[in-house]
Parts: sequence; structure tokens; C-alpha cells
Amino acid sequence: MVEAVHIDILSLLLVLTVAWIFGGVAERFGYPTMMGELFAGIVFGPPLLGLLHPSELLTVLSELGVFLLMVFVGMEVDLRELFRLGPQSLLIAFGAFVIPFGLGYGAGILLDISVGAALFLGLAMAATSLATKSRILADLELLDTRIANVLLGGALASDVGVLVAFAGVDSYVTAGAFDATEIGLILAKALAFFVITLLIGYRFLPVAWHHIERQRERYGFVDRTTAFTFALLVSMLFAYLATLAELHMIIGGFMAGMFLRQADVEPDLYEHMHTVIYDLAMGLFAPVFFVTVGFDITFDVFSDSLGVLVALVAIAFLGKIVGSWLFSLPTSLTSREGLVVGFGMNGRGTVEIIIATVALEAGVIDTQMFSILVFIAIFTTALVPVTVTWGVRLLERADELVYVDADAASSD
Repeated sequence: MVEAVHIDILSLLLVLTVAWIFGGVAERFGYPTMMGELFAGIVFGPPLLGLLHPSELLTVLSELGVFLLMVFVGMEVDLRELFRLGPQSLLIAFGAFVIPFGLGYGAGILLDISVGAALFLGLAMAATSLATKSRILADLELLDTRIANVLLGGALASDVGVLVAFAGVDSYVTAGAFDATEIGLILAKALAFFVITLLIGYRFLPVAWHHIERQRERYGFVDRTTAFTFALLVSMLFAYLATLAELHMIIGGFMAGMFLRQADVEPDLYEHMHTVIYDLAMGLFAPVFFVTVGFDITFDVFSDSLGVLVALVAIAFLGKIVGSWLFSLPTSLTSREGLVVGFGMNGRGTVEIIIATVALEAGVIDTQMFSILVFIAIFTTALVPVTVTWGVRLLERADELVYVDADAASSD
């Protein structure tokens, strides 16, 4: 037993070390750290060198990583801003979801996989990554442009839409087959979950936070650590409610994160809570998750399913561009701006990998399809800096790179 614990601790040490090194290298080249962490898992795990292997400890920590990562993603979503989004962002978000989802689902049916697997494939195609886009736009100094405003708004709405759709697909897959009564019951549970979390988020959380702040002012024994503990308890409560509704716990984590942001917490308490959750997720648990995702990759897809891989990467890449561009035409954006927004919407990253992992763990897809989905996330995300940079130069040559001030951006 003691020897097993020592091996697990050594595995954790090695996983965090290679994640830190490879993540730093990825950042130096302008890519999100998760891509470096994935490569670390592929290189040092079973797919290549075989120096790292799955363990019970790594499995538990990776599951916590997914959960905390989704809490943090939820905290990045400003519901007030989401409701204020102009029709341009919402329309493009709709196009960037519907077209890739439809193409992915259709491709799954043509590949003769199960309906559940085809739905997960469609979701993976529709996924996007708000964090990836924010980093790239900041690096290119484009945050004060119209395309950045529309792109970030569209990505925000798309993230929420994909996760809501994920709840529906998860419910369908849980039913196991198309049984109208069973699916109706599961969807009713999912609806009840959203209603209850909305009530808790809008009615209970603000009152609870104000009570905590009053205790802090009166007695001084409520500190920032207490506030973080309360936030963690709320997140775990939402995760438990999600499991009661037969949804994945990440949906609960995501909803908790959104409402924690909206609860009008005292700024220094919220900043501390946000920082700690970010550090725990990005510094410890999420790296374990992404490294262990690399353990399940198989390179057999390049010999056994190369044609399928190439076709699905092409569908994923072009689907996002066509969907975003097509639905940008009725807006005030130029055709070239719509094209560049499509380039930016292509980075999938975290959300697609989480969807693929959930599908693999549920037995809906096999390791072959899982590997394909992870490679799609890697390839499409890797192309974003290249294509967006090229697109911005195209806009500059055509004198169509429109800059907006902060007030205009917030009202768009």
C-alpha cells in the first residue's frame, strides 16, 4: 500500500513537471498551455515513450480538474453582457453552432456510428474556446477592433449554447434509446435542474454573499478563505444537483461559476475567489486532466482512419468559417470581416476535449473516435493564430479593420 502511494505521488510529480515545461513552451509559441500539456501526455504517456501511466490518483485529480475548469469557464461568462450582446454576435454565434453541428452529425451518420456518437461529434464540431480567442486577440493587439468585439461576443454566446446543448445530448444518451417517455422524463429533470439553479443563483446567492459580508464587517472573522470555501461548496452543490438530474457534473460547475460572478460579491472577496479557483484549476488539476487525456490517444488513426481524420478536420475547419461568414452577411460587418471572425471562431480547445472525454467515459465513442476529436481540437486551434493574422492583414490592405472605443464596444 505504501509503495503504491509512493508510485502515485511520483507519477503526479512527473505529470505536473512535464505539464509545466510543455505548457510553457506552448505559450512561448503563442498557443494555449493545454496544447503543450496534451503533447506532454502523448510524448511521455502510453502513446509514445510509456514513461507515465494512468493511476487512481491521476484519475481522481483529472476529474476534479474538469470540474474546476468548468467552474472557472463559468466565471468568465458575464450573464449581463450576454443579455446585452447585439444581434451581430448572437447571429454569428448561432451560425457558428448550427452549421458545424449539422455537418458533424451528418458526417457521423454517414460513418455509420450510433446516433449518440453522431450527436457528440456534432457538439465537438460546434465547440469553441473563448480563452483561446482572448489570448490571440490580445497578442495581436486587436481587442479594440470591431471584429474582436463581435468575435468575443459570439464565442461567449457559443460557449453557453454548446454547454446547454451538451446537457440535452447527455440526457438523450443517458436514456440509452429513443424512448419518448424516458427521454421526456430525463429532459424534465434537466429542466428542473436549470430552474432550481436559476432560483438559487438569482435569489439565494446574492442574499448569502451579503450575509457573509455583514458578518465580515461586524465581527471580522469572515475572511477571504471563508468566502472561497463558500464558493467551492456552492459549486459542489450545483454539481450534485446536476448528477441528480442525470446530467454531467461539469454542467453544475459551469452554472455555479456563472452565478458566482453575478452575485455582486465585494470586489476583493471575488478577486481572491477568482484567483484561487484559477490557480487551482490551471496550476494543478487541469494540467493533470490534459496530460492524462494524452494517455488515451492512439496514433492508429493515422494508418487505419487517415481519410476519416482528414475529412473531419476539414469539415470542422470549414464548417466554423462558413457558418460564421454566412450568418455575418445580414449584419453590418463586411464580407471580409465575417471571414476573419470565422477564422477566429475555429479554435476549439478545452470545451471540445472535455466533450470528447465525457463521451469516451460514457462508452458512447471508442478510443479511435476520441483520438480523432482530440486531433481536431489540436489542428483547428493551431491554425487560429495563422489564419487570423493573415485575415487581419487582408482587412488592413482593404482598409476594413474597424477600431471601436470602449463605450461603443460595450453597446455593440
